[in-house]
Amino acid sequence: MKPGIPPPAKEEMIFGPFKRGQIINMENGKALSFTELIDELETKDLVFIGERHDNPEHHLIQVQILQALMARNDRPLTLAMEPFQAFQQPILDQYMKGSLSEEMFLKDVGWREQWGFDYHLYRPLIDMAKENGSKILAINAPGDITRKVARSGLASLNPEERSKLASDIDLENKSHRAYLREVYRTHPHFNLKNFEFFYQAQCVWEDTMAENIGTFFRKHKRKMVVLSGNGHIIKKFGIPDRILKHVQVDLATIVLFSFAGRLEIEKATADYIWITGSCSRQKLLEKM
Repeated sequence: MKPGIPPPAKEEMIFGPFKRGQIINMENGKALSFTELIDELETKDLVFIGERHDNPEHHLIQVQILQALMARNDRPLTLAMEPFQAFQQPILDQYMKGSLSEEMFLKDVGWREQWGFDYHLYRPLIDMAKENGSKILAINAPGDITRKVARSGLASLNPEERSKLASDIDLENKSHRAYLREVYRTHPHFNLKNFEFFYQAQCVWEDTMAENIGTFFRKHKRKMVVLSGNGHIIKKFGIPDRILKHVQVDLATIVLFSFAGRLEIEKATADYIWITGSCSRQKLLEKM
């Protein structure tokens, strides 16, 4: 190594063995009970709960956490959800008020076409929010625009398309870029042959979701639970850190980690890791 060049930084690790069902506080590497987890989450403004979209166990865990936090709040909290695109907010609001049947709601948001994962995995979460009087916030970018960016880049968007995304798309986070380059390298991506366009699309997703969450929180200042793919919250350089450009909040991240056994996990992965089984049927990389 040349003089004056520091060695590469080594990530601090938390070492297993881990068992299914354990909740690990990544600050100290110690397991904590569900009640202790909720005690700590109760003080946070924003709670991010990751998921693998087609893993039923992950959605059951989300229900548990959401139910416990609802029970401790004296007013309805907000549930922000990746499956819904921001322009679909009026449809969501109608359904939450009881103005739409479930069948019409799913048709109007194009659930099968726009999201594609089994609605039964998400129904308990949506029903719980509806019964509790909570608002569901649609946070995602328009799917047709993110797909266009993934194919041909941000520069290919016309002014109207660009106006529907976050005002600032941060492409300069080197750690985030390195993480996604590894994802891109190790998983198939069908017709996405250009990593730069793939990376731009990821940042479009994450900055748009962050801006939508930040704008809503700044206006309403209501405790919020955010549900998204694990990949959008891991190490916080996806959605969580980008929110801090818009509003200063106290937040926590929970990554649902499908593994049990001897393993080492980077301490920076999340504030909490919940060890789960691997129930997913999907073999290819999920839509993060």
